[in-house]
This record gives sequence, structure tokens and C-alpha cells, in this order.
Amino acid sequence: MADPATIVSELADRLGQDRRTIWALCRRFEALGVDVVKDSYRPGRPRELSPLQRVEVERLACSEPAGVGLHMTHWSTRSLARAARLKGIAPAISHSTVAVILRDAALQPHRSRYWKTPTPDDAFRHQAAQILWCYEQAQRLAARGEVVLCLDEKPNIQVLERNHPSRSTRPGLIEKQEFEYTRHGTVNFLVKLVVHTGQMRGWCLERNDGACLRAVLPQLLGDHSDAHRIHLIWDGGSSHVARETLDFLYSNYPHVRVLFTPAHASWLNQAELLLRAFAAHYLQRGSWANRDELIEHLDASWPEYNRLYAHPFTWSWTRSKMHEWVDRRLL
Repeated sequence: MADPATIVSELADRLGQDRRTIWALCRRFEALGVDVVKDSYRPGRPRELSPLQRVEVERLACSEPAGVGLHMTHWSTRSLARAARLKGIAPAISHSTVAVILRDAALQPHRSRYWKTPTPDDAFRHQAAQILWCYEQAQRLAARGEVVLCLDEKPNIQVLERNHPSRSTRPGLIEKQEFEYTRHGTVNFLVKLVVHTGQMRGWCLERNDGACLRAVLPQLLGDHSDAHRIHLIWDGGSSHVARETLDFLYSNYPHVRVLFTPAHASWLNQAELLLRAFAAHYLQRGSWANRDELIEHLDASWPEYNRLYAHPFTWSWTRSKMHEWVDRRLL
């Protein structure tokens, strides 16, 4: 700009700036000199809450509403702001301020998730170690003619038919699904997971009981007739622990080693992961006119799952991690 031959519009284009920005910068340079390159001091709005008040809000968020005489089951930012005012933490505090405090403290009192807590005793340690050993050695066991199988059921899948067809997704619009539906009964779905390959197989059962389970066991285990030993992992469901089921296995399949997941630890069964992945692809948003239609859909879906998605699950919870977890809770 010190050069008289400089054309401001050309300089603005070269710098990718507006002409007014160029002139404003020149005026600032005349007033401040080279300090113009430094950003101006912006103190912003001063905090209205002291650090102690912010900690009080965080402590309130970590407490139960019943502790301050409220009957609600959990906090929201608005209810926290109201409780903070009533307790005298701050005479005036908005829910947006509470939201900022919770965000800075990484607190999310509005969220929760279910969790099954097993009893960390010697029985849990023993049962979990056997199952985790099978997962760690699945590939090596397969190489020597042994196979690790996981079984689990998805009982009472509701056969729902939407009263009106869904509206497909379009640019700018998500898929819309009719809220009302008609029920056509339920279907029980049994799945088998071959751990070292991630391949699955499914059966639709008339009822989720021991008799229907024992009816498909010959076919389920017959797929592995050449295996020297089968490690069968499932939870302690009534059809699994039934004396008739165990006697059937011990009498007809002495090479089958049955392993039960510990109480409240069915998540150790990899077939639960399989069912969750399968349902996400093949059951969500479904609409079926009758029970036979859903059964036909399930029978056609598991072979497709094997072609498109099947792979061994990456299982990171090893025996050493399990023992460390149990030891921490026994202290």
C-alpha cells in the first residue's frame, strides 16, 4: 500500500480479501504500527459462577434427585438448573449454563445403559476362563480337528406388519415408516456361530423349549461330524440346563464339551454379538404379512449374512484381563 501504483482492488483479489478489509487494516497500521498483526484483546463476558458454584452443580448432577426431595428418576439440564436455584447454589442459572458445566466436566446424567453385573467369585473365574480359553485357541483347535460353537436364541420375534407401506428415502428426506402395525404372532430363532470362521446357521423353532431344541441338535452338530471334539458354549437358559437336554448330549454326542456362561454374564457368548449384528441387517424396519413370511425371510437371510458379513469376531477380553477384573472387585 506504500507504493502509489498499487490498485486496491487488485491487491484485495490477490490476497483474497475485501477492499474494505484492506483499508481497515491500513487505518489500524497507522494507529498501532506492527502490533496490527496481533489479535485484539477480547475479554468476553465474565463468568457469573465461581469455581465453587460450578463444582456444586457438578456434585448435584452426580447425586440422585431423591436426595434433594424430588421424585424424578434422573436429571435433565432444566431440572438441574431449577434444583440449583432452589438449593441456593446460584440465584440465577440457566439450563444452557448447566449444559456447558456438564460438558466441561464430561457428565451426562440424562444418559444410561443396561449392564448385567456378574458375581466375581471363584465360580465365575472358572467358567469364564474356560470360555475365554476357547476363544483364544479357536484357530489352533480348528487346525487339530476341534471346533468351538456358540449357540443362542432370539425368542419371540414379533411378526409385525405395518398398516401402510413405508415411504422410501429421497434427497433431503429420510425413510418414513408407519407407526401402527398388526401383529401376526412370534417366531423363535436359534443361531449357531462357528467361532473360528464367523459363519452362522439359523433355525426357526416352534417353541423356545427343550423339546424343540433337542429336535435340531442332530442337524446342528451333524454339520461337524468330522470334528474330534466340539466345545459348545451357551448360557444357562432353562432349555440348555434341562436334564433331558444334557442326557441327550452325553448319550449321543460324548465328544461334545458343554460350557455354560456364568450367571449374569451371557455377554461372554459370542452368539449374542452375532444376533445383534444379524438383527441390525435383517430384522430392523421389517414388515411381514404372516408368520410363514418371516420364517421364509430368516431362512433366506442367514446364508446371505455368511456371504456378505461373516468374519471371526475380534475378542479382546482375555483370561488375564478377566482375572485382573475379578481381583479388583474382590479387594
